[in-house]
Amino acid sequence: MADMLKLLIVKTSSLGDVVHNLPIIHDIRKHHPDALIDWVVEESFADIPALNPCIHQVFPVAIRRWRKSIFSRQTWREIKTAKMQIMQQQYDLIIDTQGLLKSALLARFAHGKRHGYNRQSAREPIASCFYNLQHHVARDLHAVARNRALAALSVGYAIPNEAPDYGIRAANISTSISDSPYVMGLHGTSRNSKLWPVTHWIALAQALGILKLKLVLPWSSNAELARAQYIASTVDNVMILPKQGIAELAGIISQSAAAIGVDTGLSHLSVALNIPTVAIYTDTNPSLTGVYAGQHAAAINLGNINQIPSVQQVMQVLQKII
Repeated sequence: MADMLKLLIVKTSSLGDVVHNLPIIHDIRKHHPDALIDWVVEESFADIPALNPCIHQVFPVAIRRWRKSIFSRQTWREIKTAKMQIMQQQYDLIIDTQGLLKSALLARFAHGKRHGYNRQSAREPIASCFYNLQHHVARDLHAVARNRALAALSVGYAIPNEAPDYGIRAANISTSISDSPYVMGLHGTSRNSKLWPVTHWIALAQALGILKLKLVLPWSSNAELARAQYIASTVDNVMILPKQGIAELAGIISQSAAAIGVDTGLSHLSVALNIPTVAIYTDTNPSLTGVYAGQHAAAINLGNINQIPSVQQVMQVLQKII
């Protein structure tokens, strides 16, 4: 049996990026079954690695929040505390799969050999200056493949080519939210240009109703709540969830028949939870960061920049994979 390794993974944000990093845990453990793996992640997304039973410790940081009050004493106390928690550990390997200056600086907090992308591969080339060992990974690969390649080069095993295993398990929900099958409608995203038209969501709900399926809508902002309420006001098979944290929402997604979502981290989360997923792109190219099917469920990307998939296209794909 291989010697036990102690590793630190640095991948802080965003939600989709953190999900895209999950398969490296399964890959590493396949070659080092007893590996002890910790993870540094933005506090908003700390629930994601915590869903993986193979993660030993999660170290939350709050760079997004700290930037807003960088001169606050409280901010510097929190930074010192986070630094001390990470510095107390001794690692065989530290792998920064983010490739940014902020993540490279976080990696320097820890004791151990730091691995990361070389200057040609990193999203911010200056980050490569902070690694002990730098690796070349093509920039035109999907994010999941890039993360897996970097981990393989850092730990020292062949770059995997099989479908990824995201390895997360949602917490069990004591009671189902619905007495009939439902599809998650992941309608919220970071930019208005990524939204799918409300009229399309209404037509989608009507089409799902014919199949005796409910459309369940989560939300995290007032704008998303208002949109969900408008959709629900026009179709009677729509359910609006109360505001949920990531861990709670993961449990609800894990019980769904399928998920349909725009370019949002929750679409990637549904894939990681082995839920058949249709992802809708209207303003971005999904080839590098679209949903990426794992070993246990289909995931299909529709659309592209200035291409809005129709309800008919979505329903055709959904009925093939559900």
